[in-house]
Amino acid sequence: MGRKKERDEAHVFLAEGEKCVSELMGKFSLVLRADATNATPLELEQMSQLRAPQGVIAVFRQPEEEQVSLAQLASSELVLALDGVQDPGNLGTIIRTADWFGVHHIFCSRETADCWSPKVVQATMGALARVHVHYVDLPAELSTPNFPFSIFHFPFPIYGTLLDGRNIYEKAALPDKQHGVIIMGNEGNGISAELRSLITHPLFIPPYPLGAETSESLNVSIATAVILAEFRRP
Repeated sequence: MGRKKERDEAHVFLAEGEKCVSELMGKFSLVLRADATNATPLELEQMSQLRAPQGVIAVFRQPEEEQVSLAQLASSELVLALDGVQDPGNLGTIIRTADWFGVHHIFCSRETADCWSPKVVQATMGALARVHVHYVDLPAELSTPNFPFSIFHFPFPIYGTLLDGRNIYEKAALPDKQHGVIIMGNEGNGISAELRSLITHPLFIPPYPLGAETSESLNVSIATAVILAEFRRP
């Protein structure tokens, strides 16, 4: 189950650990569960994808792909868009963070890591039970011809983190916290030029103190948490 091709062909995914498995039970169709009642410690170790096996392993069926409209969702709620986030740990943490902050849909570019890989599933700690992940052509989904808008009013804001964006702590930076799209970019290259051109509200997370010499950038999963926390601030 460690290889995407095998997962896709069998249409399944692997989860490990009592906490993660119990969160997913009832949300996904169970194919197999192995624990101390039906497997030896050696068998569990051989099946595990972790360096330190947690004693419970389950195989679930992947859900059928949902046909949902990013435009319709973003018109009424806050959604995330991930542009080429490739590290499984980052993706898993972002899904878990989205779950915490009540973001129920994440739209990923085709280049983004597979949400059903064991490392991602493990990092979500069961958040996949509540957060729906969709793989789409992001530029096509966010191109204005797909949306019911007038030349005067775009249907919802498209936020994105850029070095030349507006300080997120300025009141005017987030004109509408209840709906819209937040784009987070690739770990090394940020948001692609094609998607950058579609951003209506560029955002910047300032270092402290402003202008201080500091790290070049924030980890994308940490940046996502900071951004979502600010959106959910009363």
